[in-house]
Amino acid sequence: MPGEPDIDAGKPSIARVYNAALGGTDNFEVDRAVLAQLQEGMPEVLTMARINRATLGRGVRVMAEAGVRQFLDLGAGLPSAENTHTVAQRVDPHSRVVYVDRDPIVQAHGRAILSADDRATVVTADLRDPASILGHPDVPRLIDFSEPVGVMLVAILHHLHDDEDPKRLVDAYMDAVPPGSHLFITHFCSFSPIAAAMQEKFLRLLGTGRFRTPEEITAYFDGYELLDPGVVPNPRWRPDVPPPAELTVAQQLHYTGMARKL
Repeated sequence: MPGEPDIDAGKPSIARVYNAALGGTDNFEVDRAVLAQLQEGMPEVLTMARINRATLGRGVRVMAEAGVRQFLDLGAGLPSAENTHTVAQRVDPHSRVVYVDRDPIVQAHGRAILSADDRATVVTADLRDPASILGHPDVPRLIDFSEPVGVMLVAILHHLHDDEDPKRLVDAYMDAVPPGSHLFITHFCSFSPIAAAMQEKFLRLLGTGRFRTPEEITAYFDGYELLDPGVVPNPRWRPDVPPPAELTVAQQLHYTGMARKL
């Protein structure tokens, strides 16, 4: 049909592999095959994805409870349980969300889900081009850049290579938002040889997936006020229940942090 997004069902997609890991159905056989290979000898992949999704919900809630009413969710992936707009609108029904992802299937499925919600939309664009996103007509339609914005980079910066300068991109988005805005990041962490083996698999199967050190992840927040508890494993970031003293491999594969622009 004219206007339908061009979706390549023969090539794995980061968004669709993540959807499969979360138990979703918006994926193809090629995505499930990649997920199966990632799981070989590393069954923690499924648990890791679900832990990260739960952390997203906590992050949105923390920002919303701090008074943020508009969110730019970059590299958002496919809709799943407890999406950004679902959590934010639970705190305030007037909260507005722009989801951004370069995968056209995200647009196809996201817009169907959001058809009855005029406070949320999906923009198909590459986060590596901040100017095209910030200038997209759907962004200023929902985001008032004179008011605080929640800039979200959840499980996406690790899909940028070092030579793509992820910190420059973080700063480009934060430069566009006013004081009081929040930056929320979750990121693969190279905490052990297990993580190094996982990085090798991600790079071989998907071409991306950099596991960076806690210090490298913390550097993304340079120039902003890093909020408690700093950059820590997902279960230790603003937990709803006390985390275990000893974390599993899956619980340490993502680190999380949030900062505020002063």
